[in-house]
Amino acid sequence: MMDVRRAGERYRGGDPAAGIESLHAFSFGPHYDPDNLRFGAVIACNEERLAPGAGFDEHPHSHTEIVTWVVEGELTHRDSTGHTSVIRPGDVQRLSAGAGVRHVERNDGEAPLVFVQMWLAPREPGGDPVYEVVHGIADSTPYAVPEAGAMLHVRRLNAGERTAVPDAAHLYVHVVRGEVLLDGEELGPGDAARIADVKDLEAVAVTGAELLVWEMTPW
Repeated sequence: MMDVRRAGERYRGGDPAAGIESLHAFSFGPHYDPDNLRFGAVIACNEERLAPGAGFDEHPHSHTEIVTWVVEGELTHRDSTGHTSVIRPGDVQRLSAGAGVRHVERNDGEAPLVFVQMWLAPREPGGDPVYEVVHGIADSTPYAVPEAGAMLHVRRLNAGERTAVPDAAHLYVHVVRGEVLLDGEELGPGDAARIADVKDLEAVAVTGAELLVWEMTPW
């Protein structure tokens, strides 16, 4: 089963007057949809656009694995456990909220910031917060989030290039940029596919493309 969700179907949020534009792929905040609460471990996939100087003031999280991928610009992160960092394109950031943590996310740079932030539900709630950044993750190098039974695969493809999609109980494929063919469906920037119990899938780049692929064990 493959369920394609188009970029234009995402819920719009944020605060444009404050330089924040948000696109939500799942039920989020005031956009409550009981039929779109999660897929496998994924409970949110948000595309955030922050103007220079804009950002999210300190706010809490708990019982959530938060993984962030910067598309362009620089993201400044500060949290209540004392971590401060700047995340750039090609870096993977993970904040395991545990029983509770507070953080700030801002665009302190001079250029617009675009990032994709994905929230996953942990198998066991609670625990201590954990923070990690992998700088310049290599193409096809998997990034494990064992707390959620999930693995992130980053794929950067040239036009005409093919890549196998992992066989898994649940797969969530998000197109960051470019256009790809996935099982005969053409997907563009912001499009996503929710795939269950399908094997031997292949993605073919129509143009240069970048994909985020979540491989997940059964829930």
